[in-house]
Amino acid sequence: MNAPFKLRPYQQEAVDATLKHFRKSDDSAVIVLPTGAGKSLVIAELARLARRKILVLTHVKELVEQNHAKYQSYGLTAGIFSAGLKRKENRYQVTFASVQSVSANLDQFRDEYSLIIIDECHRVSGDESSQYQTIIELLRQQNDSLKVLGLTATPYRLAMGWIYRYHYRGFVRGRSGDSDEQNKPFAHCIYELPLSYMINRGYLTRPELVDAAVAQYDFSALSQNRFGEYAEKDVNQLLSKHQRVTRAIVEQVMELAVKRKAVMIFAATVDHAREITGYLPEHQTALITGATDLNERDLLIQRFKQQQLKYLVNVSVLTTGFDAPHVDFIAILRPTQSVSLYQQIVGRGLRLDEGKQDCLVIDYAGNSVNLHHPEVGEKKPNPDSEPVQVFCPSCGFANIYWGKTDSEGHVIEHYGRRCQGLLGPAEEDGPAAQNGRPEQCDYRFRFKECPHCGGENDIAARNCHQCKKAIIDPDDQLRDALKLKDAMVIRCAGISLSVDGSKLRITYHGEDGEEFSESFDFSKPAQRNVFNKLFGRRLANGQAPQVFSRVEEVLEIQALMPAPDFVIARKQKHYWQVQERMFDYQGHYRKAY
Repeated sequence: MNAPFKLRPYQQEAVDATLKHFRKSDDSAVIVLPTGAGKSLVIAELARLARRKILVLTHVKELVEQNHAKYQSYGLTAGIFSAGLKRKENRYQVTFASVQSVSANLDQFRDEYSLIIIDECHRVSGDESSQYQTIIELLRQQNDSLKVLGLTATPYRLAMGWIYRYHYRGFVRGRSGDSDEQNKPFAHCIYELPLSYMINRGYLTRPELVDAAVAQYDFSALSQNRFGEYAEKDVNQLLSKHQRVTRAIVEQVMELAVKRKAVMIFAATVDHAREITGYLPEHQTALITGATDLNERDLLIQRFKQQQLKYLVNVSVLTTGFDAPHVDFIAILRPTQSVSLYQQIVGRGLRLDEGKQDCLVIDYAGNSVNLHHPEVGEKKPNPDSEPVQVFCPSCGFANIYWGKTDSEGHVIEHYGRRCQGLLGPAEEDGPAAQNGRPEQCDYRFRFKECPHCGGENDIAARNCHQCKKAIIDPDDQLRDALKLKDAMVIRCAGISLSVDGSKLRITYHGEDGEEFSESFDFSKPAQRNVFNKLFGRRLANGQAPQVFSRVEEVLEIQALMPAPDFVIARKQKHYWQVQERMFDYQGHYRKAY
């Protein structure tokens, strides 16, 4: 057997983290390594150390071949199971396979496997009927302690957010509300290396991110689907009106490419790609789309890698499993809200190559993606949002949410709901202790109070997480109130305060000029407690909760006082009595402007 490759320190750390995790747990795990960090080497080392049968899955034949070749370079033999590579071998201890080929031949995988390794595992969905999940379920039937390990540079999916639940540095990944663990295909992230680490230490080429010096496309008017992508017909229609822009962009690309070795251009649609190709020098350019014949595609890629071609135009087909280290110019002419896709595109140009100083990256589609700190785990609520740090008043964890800051960088608004910090090992008799997992901090920046037990719940909760009883749906509450002749509902546009001795009077101002008022007597503990629960707990979006004992204390910070979205009042002879105040409303009715 040949002497193994010497792993880089971080690759060895990833291997060690995997061994440590699976010695104590059967929970699925993820390793996050940037594109170009040598995931195939980590896979090869884990496969070399394995004593029982393992299956290495990925979605494209290029990666199957690449991972297999790295393992074979150890002087070991493994099988390939891939229709695209015209090989179907599964008799070896280690099998490198395409997910499509295994899924189509499940009857040939009834042996007992100890480990599945999934490369580019951000493609695994939570859908039980998906190809990946079907394979995992089949192998788990043969071995109920089957280990599942994923590797990816981009551990998130647009419609899902993060693909794992727990991070080894002590926080929870997920929507900023309650646990959505059941939708996560992986339980733990056990090792993560940031892109900046690889660049700063010279393992990857530095990306030179440059703003386009010519006109850009504006895709902002187009509607997106739930994955943040645009309909091809809409994109083509928009691009057909901007042929001058496309021509100007390509001319600039050619001008900048004079000092570059190889250019990859990512187009929005097939029609767009053909138009781009038409402006480029024919003898130096190749076009690859999903419809390109596989043999022709392999030939074109080979010519590009051998530097017989300078420009490679493609539509959504060369984002993973494509390795041409001499690429030193990436031109992005397609829109995407997918951070994962954006990172994969840029990653095509970050591999090291002799004489390569940097990789020029120009985004002509206005994709506002931060390459180094790209993801909050949820879709941007609006274009003005940016990642903001919000400390939990309960456990002190520094959460990252979408939010807004003022000119001095102070957080003025954020969209976080529940703290994502982990509190260490769970109590011995707690529910999380039974599966060996830590407890998530239960502090909520936004919450809906249970009318039965007073427990704080996520604003979208249907049942109380403490007493399990149903919580009245806010839309039903509004609908019922609107039907009553003696009730009034206002969209609250703001509040104002006034004081009379120990009494604090709050006036709710409706969008159309309506007003309701109510008073809280701070000399009476019960009324003071109600005020603190309603307003003090929600002060500054829940970032700075306070317990007020005197009216004067409230007046000092009245600018931070939260206003409800709706107020419901009932008619009492000569005045309106406030019955409900709805904060952080999430429903079908429009809130106040």
